[in-house]
Amino acid sequence: MTDALRSRTPEGQAGLAALLASPRQALIATDFDGTLAPIVPDPRAARAHPGAVPVLARLARAIGTLAVITGRPAADAVEYGGLAAVPGLIVLGHYGGQRWQDGKLSVPDPPSGVEAARQALPGVLRQAGAPEGTWVEDKVHALAVHTRRTADPEAALGVLRGPLDDLAARLGLAAEPGRMVIELRAPGVDKGTALIALARERAADPVMFCGDDLGDLPAFAAVRALQAEGILGCTVASASMESPQVADVADVVVAGPDGIVALLAAIADDLGV
Repeated sequence: MTDALRSRTPEGQAGLAALLASPRQALIATDFDGTLAPIVPDPRAARAHPGAVPVLARLARAIGTLAVITGRPAADAVEYGGLAAVPGLIVLGHYGGQRWQDGKLSVPDPPSGVEAARQALPGVLRQAGAPEGTWVEDKVHALAVHTRRTADPEAALGVLRGPLDDLAARLGLAAEPGRMVIELRAPGVDKGTALIALARERAADPVMFCGDDLGDLPAFAAVRALQAEGILGCTVASASMESPQVADVADVVVAGPDGIVALLAAIADDLGV
């Protein structure tokens, strides 16, 4: 095992060792934005790191299950990332609410509360005094209120958090914070639930998850829950100044998408693919 494949924790080191010893039983799952793709001001302009698809295609020759778990619509992640070029890749969009696999997309109906929020949100933002640059990304199954384009993104989040929490509670939704964003979506839908369901479906052991944002913390917790059941695992943080909480609880910490691609390449090298 190379120095690039070292964990800060014994649990993570055991997960890495198991992944290299039994790759056909392993599941490697990763977030998209901030992990496979650099964060950009306009999420529609996001594209995968140039090395992401090539290294995933290498890993597809050896790893039992490769997955991307994202808050985006699955089809958008596939398009923006060029992910259709990775054989066998599973893309779970909307935190597991959508599934893309082998060119086929499964999309359930949007939650009723999201449509109500779609109608109410413009008025809520006006009344809250949302600063210039605030904008809403309509994900169909969720609504993301972004503040990255405002003069003071952190202050804008502070202004909007209360009104958005109130709107979500009124409509039976969850208001989930992220990197300069608050997302309104159905409660009980998160990357942890999606990761555990996929791990059970694929009978995966070990399980690795890579993420960068607050929305990835449930997937980190899912890895810990699986470890408690005897399934080895490892969590990897694509570190950022905006969400330091993720690096604080990760087994392995790397420097953004560059570091994620380098880590995945080190795994591929060790496996000889």
